[in-house]
Amino acid sequence: MKVTLVGAGPGDKGLLTIKGYECIQGADVVLYDRHVSYEVLALIPPTAELIDVGKNAGNHPVSQDEINRLLLEKATQGKNVIRLKGGDPFVFGRGGEEVEFLADQNIPFEVVPGVTSAVAGAAYAGIPVTHRDYVSSLHIITGHGKKNEQTDTDYNALVRTGGTLVFMMSLAAVSDICRRCIEAGMDENMPAAIIEKATTNEQRKFLGTVGTLPTIVSENFVKSPAVIIVGKVCLLSERLDWLSRKPLYGKRIIVARVTPGPSKLSSKLLELGCHVIEQQCANVAPLTGPGSALEKTLKNIRNYTWLVFTSSVGVGLFFDHMIKAGADIRRLSHLKIACVGPETGKALQKWGINADYYPDEYNGVALAHGLIMLSGNNEKLLIVRDKDGAEDLTRRLSGVGIPFDDTAIYEKTPVIGKPVDTDVDLVAFTSSSGVEGFVKAAAQADFRHMKAICIGEMTAAIAKKHGMEVRVSPQSTIDSMIELIKEICGEWK
Repeated sequence: MKVTLVGAGPGDKGLLTIKGYECIQGADVVLYDRHVSYEVLALIPPTAELIDVGKNAGNHPVSQDEINRLLLEKATQGKNVIRLKGGDPFVFGRGGEEVEFLADQNIPFEVVPGVTSAVAGAAYAGIPVTHRDYVSSLHIITGHGKKNEQTDTDYNALVRTGGTLVFMMSLAAVSDICRRCIEAGMDENMPAAIIEKATTNEQRKFLGTVGTLPTIVSENFVKSPAVIIVGKVCLLSERLDWLSRKPLYGKRIIVARVTPGPSKLSSKLLELGCHVIEQQCANVAPLTGPGSALEKTLKNIRNYTWLVFTSSVGVGLFFDHMIKAGADIRRLSHLKIACVGPETGKALQKWGINADYYPDEYNGVALAHGLIMLSGNNEKLLIVRDKDGAEDLTRRLSGVGIPFDDTAIYEKTPVIGKPVDTDVDLVAFTSSSGVEGFVKAAAQADFRHMKAICIGEMTAAIAKKHGMEVRVSPQSTIDSMIELIKEICGEWK
């Protein structure tokens, strides 16, 4: 029984600390705030219970008393509870109040600090909060007090220090903040900046002065969360802004997902500065466990000479089942293993195994052709796959009389009703099921104006069927898709 307050950082999952990540991996229950990014939430194990206790400015659907009650209830049930808070728990995060409550209730707790947007937001906008040639102090201030009352901040003292001022949770108070700075003697031409959704793939930065910042905020419809920075160091932003120089900065790309967990494509696009919108198009339900077809098949594994994987999801579920069942992986030593493509092969390599074969073209038809050529007399194949996938593979093998057993180890169901943002530059598909799921989810969209990047010709054919303008990556790999996206985006500059 323990509660751990973990600082999730300001948004970029790379700013989550190693200790924070390790704590999340052992969670039974996670209570999270609204400022915890999707990328960080995606790192939480699927077995953990997720409870959204997020608050908006002036709108607290879950009160602090209710949050405290949940922490106590889950901890006294003997669960490992993670209180996941945006930024740092103790930097205007009410973490101090929560651990006081836990201490009063004799609940063991631990605090894992996080990276605060007060510093990270400035850094991602090219603003060093301290610099020997400009300032010698840094001051972090909240823009509103308890119950949204005006703060009793001594602006005269702040202005006299001449240091960098960082105002958090202050968007609604930007006019009041700038006015009070000027009234305290600050030059209205003092450089200032506001960073919206700092460190995320949606970050926006606006530069101005203390005199002009309120108008800038209003004209650009700046939204929370936002960090206000006041000080001469803001003059360095244009020269030191490294984020906006990334090759895909400002581009909006949908990545259609049909599998859970971290996305290699999304991660690479984020590294290149892209605004990634992950659209979950299907839910994956494992068909493994006691009494499953896979369990029965593994008892007769000696009957097969080839083990065939058609997806990385299938690889993961297959070996997860073996581990949970306590099976000896050496039972597979007699098998030759085929994968539909190199991405599936990479999933296999995580288990210390290299594929014996994958085709030059990464689809079921090509895989079937290769297996027909490679299979000898009296050889039998075991195919583990999606319940409704890879039909071209099984149909072609049946057509030439190749013996095989077809074992479904998971099934996909479409996600219907989740809003789809189609105001994007590109949509990226890594599978034909991703296209179908996306089309169902975005049923009212006009796909004729949508540009799609596809990982193979079969995926591209389905996207074209729905009217999309399609480009196909030269190789059916994530890296090849990335290079094509960079090429296309470069053509638009």
